[in-house]
Amino acid sequence: MGKIELCGMKFFARHGCLEQERLYGGEFLVDFSCSIDTSAAETSDELADTVDYGRIYEIIERQIRTPSRLLEHVAGRIADSISAEGLPGLEHFEVRVSKKNPPVGGVCEWARVSVKR
Repeated sequence: MGKIELCGMKFFARHGCLEQERLYGGEFLVDFSCSIDTSAAETSDELADTVDYGRIYEIIERQIRTPSRLLEHVAGRIADSISAEGLPGLEHFEVRVSKKNPPVGGVCEWARVSVKR
């Protein structure tokens, strides 16, 4: 088994419960990781034998651009969309969505939500 990660995918988006968050938007980071059998790709050196990172990124980008009120909803939509793709060998993965400077009434650099499938 191997672990594949896409870390620090940075996006500008308009998620939040407050009107100002949806109006002005903010910075979001998304991380993806999965455990997958990498033995075929280790030997073949062929994209068909592993998870296509570009396809994962496209799915995440499409979902992060659709506004939501809650990070949980964004992370869930991303995870559901990745699952719906039926990517070969991809059974267990995690998506983490982070929002910079969430409006919590004090100093907080990031708010994060992780979901697993």
